[in-house]
Amino acid sequence: MTVTNSSAGMSMFLKSLFFILILAQISCLAQKQIPPPVLIGTPMTPERLWTVKRVTGLGLTRDGNNLVYRVSTPDVEADKMRSSYYMVPVTGGPTTEIPDASGLAVKELSPDGKYKISTKEVKTEQVRGTDYYPELKKSNAWIYNALDYRHWDTWNDGTYNHLFFGPADQADSTYTDLLQGMPYNCPQKPFGGDDDYVWSPDGKSIVYVAKKLAGTASVVSTNTDLYRYELATGITTNLTEQNKGYDTNPQYSIHGDLAYLSMQTDGYEADKNDLKVIRNGKVLNLTSQWDETVLSYRWANDGRRLWFTAAVDGTLQVFEVNVPQTANERATVRQVTQGDWDVNTIIGESGDLLIVNRVSINRAAELFSYNTMTKTWRQLTDVNGEVYNATSTCRTERRYVTTSDQKKMLVWVVYPPDFDPNKKYPTLLYCQGGPQSALTQFYSFRWNLHLMASQGYIVVAPNRRGMPGHGVEWNRQISKDWGGQNIRDYLSAIDDMSAMPYVDRNRLGAVGASYGGYSVFFLAGVHNKRFRSFIAHDGMFNTQSMYGTTEEMFFVNYDLGGPYWDPANRKSYVESNPSALVAKWDTPILIIQGGKDYRVPEGQGIEAFTAAQLRGIKSRFLFLPEENHWVTRPQNSLVWQREFFKWLKETL
Repeated sequence: MTVTNSSAGMSMFLKSLFFILILAQISCLAQKQIPPPVLIGTPMTPERLWTVKRVTGLGLTRDGNNLVYRVSTPDVEADKMRSSYYMVPVTGGPTTEIPDASGLAVKELSPDGKYKISTKEVKTEQVRGTDYYPELKKSNAWIYNALDYRHWDTWNDGTYNHLFFGPADQADSTYTDLLQGMPYNCPQKPFGGDDDYVWSPDGKSIVYVAKKLAGTASVVSTNTDLYRYELATGITTNLTEQNKGYDTNPQYSIHGDLAYLSMQTDGYEADKNDLKVIRNGKVLNLTSQWDETVLSYRWANDGRRLWFTAAVDGTLQVFEVNVPQTANERATVRQVTQGDWDVNTIIGESGDLLIVNRVSINRAAELFSYNTMTKTWRQLTDVNGEVYNATSTCRTERRYVTTSDQKKMLVWVVYPPDFDPNKKYPTLLYCQGGPQSALTQFYSFRWNLHLMASQGYIVVAPNRRGMPGHGVEWNRQISKDWGGQNIRDYLSAIDDMSAMPYVDRNRLGAVGASYGGYSVFFLAGVHNKRFRSFIAHDGMFNTQSMYGTTEEMFFVNYDLGGPYWDPANRKSYVESNPSALVAKWDTPILIIQGGKDYRVPEGQGIEAFTAAQLRGIKSRFLFLPEENHWVTRPQNSLVWQREFFKWLKETL
């Protein structure tokens, strides 16, 4: 019995010891944290971001064998950019620095080299006090009789961009003004360039883009047209007179077919952009049946197809469309590239290679070739390799969220470089501008999601209503409903992410610019204690005063429905007006405003800051008197970023 009792006791002891060991092991496992990933390099900082060079593909040499590109290097101390030019074989190889871009075909020269296009500003209107009263030499008065008195970041001084042509061997002063001294622009202001004109293949005519409307009529319309000027006769013909929206970017094929981009609706700047071709006097809409919008394009070398870029499911990709050659043939759109990146520009084509500019959330633009036969990529430039090899990357994730109206919405999530799912992180809702701008794998030098995540924040970037890449209807829905479904889309996205155990629900912020700034102002009145901090840059705070001070009236006429004095637009000026919600503001807010922003004028930021201060809300006003709707100067950009992250540290 004693032995038996001893054996039983030993058995009980061994069982107890076994369970103690198991419990101890479980306890150790429970306490052990999943180790963070091994970081390659250190996190991106604002200072490092402003060492990143900007790469721009300029085109292929005449033989198609080499790519010419420009590298713009930030010089923070001098507060400007410095440019250098390079050439690299399209098949890859060593890079050669060159003095300029003269190795490219000159678009200004006619195909036979006999004639040349030039552009210069021409004063067509009296505006200044000294124009009317030249004896009052110290007057700085400006006198206007119609709208279009200022645009983007410049007051109208009575000068317009004009297009001239003449013999290539003669001085420009002898050239003929295609716009005949009228108050119209070509290239278009403020962003037009050599995409606004093209020689016909036979060199007998010039096709150019112009909005032949002046003053108030100009600012309420988007109706640009393509005009053909015949050199021999001086006759100008409107090629797109039947279309009342934007017609832009004319390009000829080697066969003489004229392609261009076209929006149908006058006043709707974010309308579906179709790719059209004029063949034998007949207009063919190649993308009319395709449920997306074209961003940019170029002819294929064979002149039978066109390559174009478009947003699709949170990225920018290359597509192809054929030009029907017979009555029975139909235009068919085909996606050519795919992947989690943005193909911003198609620079050229050489054999089976497309030469493109490509970016991702983690990396600024570099130039690549894409082999359309083997479907393989080759990186041609690595201008910022040294910077990024020393910089840790952030994991990006596609997340699909069910919206309040039961739709599927793509949300990009960007995680800190050392993300550990066992920890909790402050999280930022990124609100995109536009309002109809695509939210893709973009790389910005201001709203940089890689940089934000690298400071320890999870970034949530929803493809809310109003964005291209998810069908035309998804894109159109936001117009006249700024404070509606798209705001609910934002809340659906942040609520979905807030359910994750690694999101600190007590440390949520919302940030954005332009329509994104409007979104922040609106969310501040409806967020119901979700957020602890807000940052709004050049945002629309008061839709009524915005209508009365912005410069492109077609934008507010279409997107807000028209003027605030029309009772039919109550939704835009009351229900969707952030200023009407100020009584509900209760959260710290940083407000940033450019002094030369005439799209969303400075009064918007001033009104918002005044409201926050008088409401007793912790707030700060960052004013950039010489910046427009963007921030372009290096030192101002660094101030912007330092204040941005300083505010988040204070409030989150």
